[in-house]
Amino acid sequence: MASVCLSKHDINILEKIKDPESNPYAGIVLDSSLPRDPNITDATIYERVVERERDIIRSIQSLETQLKSLGSEEGKDIAVKGYQQSLSAVESMIAEHPNYASARNNRVQILRRLYGDAMMLSDTKDNSAPLIKSPDQAERKKAVVTALSDIEASIALLTPSSPTMPISPQVARTLSMAHTQRAALYLKTARLMLSRSLDIDGTLEESKWEKLDFEGAASRDLAFGGRYGNPIAKGLAVSVNPTAKLCGQIVREAMKKEYGPSFGD
Repeated sequence: MASVCLSKHDINILEKIKDPESNPYAGIVLDSSLPRDPNITDATIYERVVERERDIIRSIQSLETQLKSLGSEEGKDIAVKGYQQSLSAVESMIAEHPNYASARNNRVQILRRLYGDAMMLSDTKDNSAPLIKSPDQAERKKAVVTALSDIEASIALLTPSSPTMPISPQVARTLSMAHTQRAALYLKTARLMLSRSLDIDGTLEESKWEKLDFEGAASRDLAFGGRYGNPIAKGLAVSVNPTAKLCGQIVREAMKKEYGPSFGD
């Protein structure tokens, strides 16, 4: 069989197909000497805020342990009440420190546990087993607005102004989590919206999206999640990217026509 000879241009195109967020500055610069959060530079205040955050996380971990041991509707009722208390505690922290992105990330996690990753749809039941099975519509729509707003705020608060600007490892983790959490919401919506109705506040940009819009946005967020340190997110980015999948199929078909049906085997 004839050998395959690709030009630099061809290779660059193929690399872009593999990476939906391909650009020459894809790497990030980590500097552990930087403040762990650029918006709370006073170390004493930061430690106090983090300790409050740890208390909330410990209470959530305790709830999950209780839920596993009880394994009943009674356990779920206890968990819902406990998560709602944790939600109030996080909201109090956000009110005091609105620029602390990690707290906003935590609120999103709590909302996802209460309402599930299918919260943008009319029917929220899915394999993520939300604690609230049949939420009030207005309550669910409010949760969606809050979750998406928190993610957007977290990303805006911490994203470096240039690709070469160093960030702390803590900032990288928070950014990775924010992008990955939004990807989870978008991806679940994309996978289920053909059999369910999209049901979110009409003021949200996402209210006008189709399945491919959600898939493309999920892929971009997964790519950023991977860039900031989540290797699983990076691996998933291409597999859910509709353009990458389509281009990949086109390239494979073209190559097989050019070099024979065994190309790529």
